[in-house]
Amino acid sequence: MPTPRQFSKKTSTSNMLRLKSGASDEQVPYRVDFVLLEHFSMASFTVAMDVLVTANLLRADSFRFTPLSLEGDRVLSDLGLELVASELDPRKLKEPDLLVICAGLRTPLKYPELDRLLGDCAAHGMALGGLWSGAWFLGRAGVLGDYGCSIHPEQRASLAERSPQTRITPASFTLDRDRLTAASPNGAMELMLGLVRRLYGDALAEGVEEILSFSGARYRQVGPGAKKSMSLQLRTIVELMENNLEETLSLDQLAAYSGRSRRQIDRLFQAQLGTSPRRYYMELRITKSRRLLQYSDLSVMEVAVACGFVSVSHFSKCYAAYFGYPPSREQRLGE
Repeated sequence: MPTPRQFSKKTSTSNMLRLKSGASDEQVPYRVDFVLLEHFSMASFTVAMDVLVTANLLRADSFRFTPLSLEGDRVLSDLGLELVASELDPRKLKEPDLLVICAGLRTPLKYPELDRLLGDCAAHGMALGGLWSGAWFLGRAGVLGDYGCSIHPEQRASLAERSPQTRITPASFTLDRDRLTAASPNGAMELMLGLVRRLYGDALAEGVEEILSFSGARYRQVGPGAKKSMSLQLRTIVELMENNLEETLSLDQLAAYSGRSRRQIDRLFQAQLGTSPRRYYMELRITKSRRLLQYSDLSVMEVAVACGFVSVSHFSKCYAAYFGYPPSREQRLGE
């Protein structure tokens, strides 16, 4: 079968789950261990995990992660719910690439055993992180130094006394070299997206962001990344396309409705999206068709009609050109 056609950059993020990753089979996952302290922020922890889990869906084995406890196999969260966790074994602490201390508003400022543990981790060059008030424990252990960090406002003054060299910022998250800190659930999501971007590039981070942009809406203020770099003129044309996928508009109609000439439209697409308007329109239709196939019980013919294709054979040919298999072989989650 011919090599599948490549989506343009903006629509590739919407289809990463169905496209083969270029990752090597021998890649070593980046390991993140989360140390859960009593009354840790469940929201901060779960959104951080959500980013890593979603990254693995799009690029297999990108991350490996483990929730840890300082004692026992269960940790009480700030919501009153217990989470099962593996008891931390100091002898294995050289294994993770990143160790994150997960705390919360009511987390007791104790755990003296963390001081030596974090000091040993820092001495071995391990990246360290903190969620909510987790940075406080990094500061007490003396591993923040002159790093910038984010911490919940309730603990800022105390951290400033404990670690006066540390640059405490009002930002919801701070990714400063090998110290990663977040002060809120929103910050935890942005922090982990930043980690994904640092390790694996913009494409994977944008793919994760697009999937989580609605499910994580209560924790973040921005929507999908696909339109951030578009000018108002181009965004208007793209929205016309998105709202007319079943009965598609011709380039002349797009020009008339947007008040731009065909040549101006083509230049906008080439300059900002690196593709032609015709191809981008097709990719929007193919993306919608994939979602309908996966998450509805519509037949292939009904999906073809809903996405503006004149026949099932034409739809199948276009679909296979992008994914390497016909729509009849798509995974059906809605049946």
